[in-house]
Amino acid sequence: MALNPFPKLLEDGLISTKHVECAAILVAKTGEVTAAFNFTVCPEQTYMFIDSFKHVNVTRQRGLNFKNKLYTCVRADKHSIYAKCEGHGLILVRTALYVIVATYLQSMYPSICVEAVEKLAEYLREKGK
Repeated sequence: MALNPFPKLLEDGLISTKHVECAAILVAKTGEVTAAFNFTVCPEQTYMFIDSFKHVNVTRQRGLNFKNKLYTCVRADKHSIYAKCEGHGLILVRTALYVIVATYLQSMYPSICVEAVEKLAEYLREKGK
C-alpha cells in the first residue's frame, strides 16, 4: 500500500513557511479531505469551498463564511480565491483534482501564504494530481 504523500506536502510546502496557520487538501469532486494540518472542516464547509469556484461571481460579491466569520473576497477566479477578515486570511486554490485551503493569522505575511499555496497547486498540476 502506498503512503499518502499529501500530509508531507502540506508540512513541507505550507506549514514550514511559518506563514500558514492551518491547511487542507480536498478532493474537488467528493469533498473528501486527503490531508489536513491543524484543520477540522465539516462536509458542508468542504462543499462550500468547492462550490465557491463554480459560482465565482457570487463568491466575489458575498464573500465566504468560515468559522463563524464573514471573509471578504479580495480575489476570485476559476483557479484562486483569496479572502480576508480582520487581518486573518483564507486562501483557496483549485487544481483539476484538488482544492487546497489555507489560512493565515494577522501576525503572518499574506503574500508568503499565497505564494506557498500557489506553488503547491502548481506542483500538483505538474504531477497530474
